Amino acid sequence: MANIKSAKKRIVQTLKRTEINKFRKSKIRSVIKSINNSLSKKKKDDLKKKFLDLEINLARAASKGVFKKKTASRIISRLSQKIKVLKT
Repeated sequence: MANIKSAKKRIVQTLKRTEINKFRKSKIRSVIKSINNSLSKKKKDDLKKKFLDLEINLARAASKGVFKKKTASRIISRLSQKIKVLKT
C-alpha cells in the first residue's frame, strides 16, 4: 500500500477512472449488440438512432483514451457497411 499522500490520491483517481472506462466500454458493447440484433432481425426502425448514438459514444471514448481512434473508426466502418447492405 502507498505511504505517500500523492500516491494514495493517484490510487483513488485510478479506481474512479477505471470505473468510468468500464461503464463506457459496457455501454458501447451493448449498443453494438443491439445494432447487430436489429440487423439480424432486419428491423430498420431504430437502426439510424442507435447507430448515431454509437458513433457519438465511440468518438467520445476514443477521445478519452478508452478505445484507440482507429479501433473506433473500424467499428463504425464495419457496422455502417452492414447497415448499407440491409438498406439495399
